[in-house]
Amino acid sequence: MFTGIIQAIGEVRRIERRGGDVRLHVGSPRLGMHDVRHGDSIATSGVCLTVVEWGADWYAADVSLETLGLTTLGSLAAGARVNLEKAMAAGERLGGHIVSGHVDGVGEIVSLAPDGRSIRYRVRAPQALARYIAHKGSICVDGVSLTVNGVDGAEFELNIIPVTASETIFGDYRPGTRVNLEVDVIARYLERLLLGDAAARPATGGITREFLHRNGFDAS
Repeated sequence: MFTGIIQAIGEVRRIERRGGDVRLHVGSPRLGMHDVRHGDSIATSGVCLTVVEWGADWYAADVSLETLGLTTLGSLAAGARVNLEKAMAAGERLGGHIVSGHVDGVGEIVSLAPDGRSIRYRVRAPQALARYIAHKGSICVDGVSLTVNGVDGAEFELNIIPVTASETIFGDYRPGTRVNLEVDVIARYLERLLLGDAAARPATGGITREFLHRNGFDAS
């Protein structure tokens, strides 16, 4: 479990191809590896990875074919910068929101514009994730816990303050940049609970206007 509060920026040092999968080597003098052990989890741009090797200022993790295909990790190259967060320990402050490190989809930066001392980013999410993104709700973008400032269909807006831009890789983003998205876990479970017994049946389409009408809700 993570909080979405980035602890350091890392750099991809090496990518080893291993029978279709890869072993990703990430360096970060700021992260602090003194308390890292084999099997620990480190969120790497929002993707929960398991440490298999490590040193004083680096770690390595195996990335499966599924993860490569469903996240932006498959497009990384040596020298790429990534957001890093070690798994939360019991008793620590939950400064962001509950983050699992299980990416729901890949979004795209649509635009960015100055907004006072901040920068307002517009992000396009996959259509299937749009229903989980709410105004003033939480979303995780490349491992960063953020508040949604506006929603327009499958697009949403974020207000990035200077400290977030400097302590994460948000400063690297340009229109067209692809980012890992994780929606609020509470929204996902709430949908399943509302489906009730229908959740156990195959090919359930989720909460729709028709579903609400059949179950006595006024969807007008």
